[in-house]
Amino acid sequence: MNTLTATKRSKADKLAVIRSNGMIPAVVYGVRVENTMISVPATSFEKILKVAGESSTIVLEIAGDTTAKTMPAHAGAPQKVDVLIHDMQVDPVKGFPIHVDFLAIDMNKPVEVNIPIEFVGVAPAEKDSLGNLVKVLHEIEIEALPKDLPHNVTVDVSVLLKLDDQIHVKDITLPKGVTMKTHADEVVALIAAIKEEVVEEAPVDLSAIEVEKKGKKEEEGADEKATPAEKA
Repeated sequence: MNTLTATKRSKADKLAVIRSNGMIPAVVYGVRVENTMISVPATSFEKILKVAGESSTIVLEIAGDTTAKTMPAHAGAPQKVDVLIHDMQVDPVKGFPIHVDFLAIDMNKPVEVNIPIEFVGVAPAEKDSLGNLVKVLHEIEIEALPKDLPHNVTVDVSVLLKLDDQIHVKDITLPKGVTMKTHADEVVALIAAIKEEVVEEAPVDLSAIEVEKKGKKEEEGADEKATPAEKA
């Protein structure tokens, strides 16, 4: 089970200070949990993110007193909440997380989430230069109990043998207990025709050429009329 510790914070806490201390500002809300501002260790969160992604459950241990609507934990003991990473903001330049929304869930009720598609294999049609592999979808929406949520699904593109071959959502095999919510006929990947690159030549400015020729003729005419002393 993926576990992540968290501490409560207040509106008075400056976000820049929180981040400078190696923490990420966050918020948790959802089933049996009031909207609570927290912060989580940046290093621990990034490790959890690689393992759990946004579709695997995390046990969030919020230190101290919390605003959970269930029976409060013993004094000083952390409140344990089952959550999913619901939303995440990243630094537009450096790419690391700067804020996280955690959604508290009921482990006994199905949830709908988006999970990433991992493409595997080599498309023979692309290998043989019959066309280009186009990945149309990069995630799908599924429904399952939290314990059954997969981290991702794999799609093998080695079945794409010729031009215009396609893989549809209905071709994806899901684990037991997982229901597809994305429309079955949506295209996941396909082989598209190779577009030849057209090199456009810059148009020739005929008027400029005529002006240049005229200038040369006038210059030559003037040179012919000049006296030997002027030419010297």
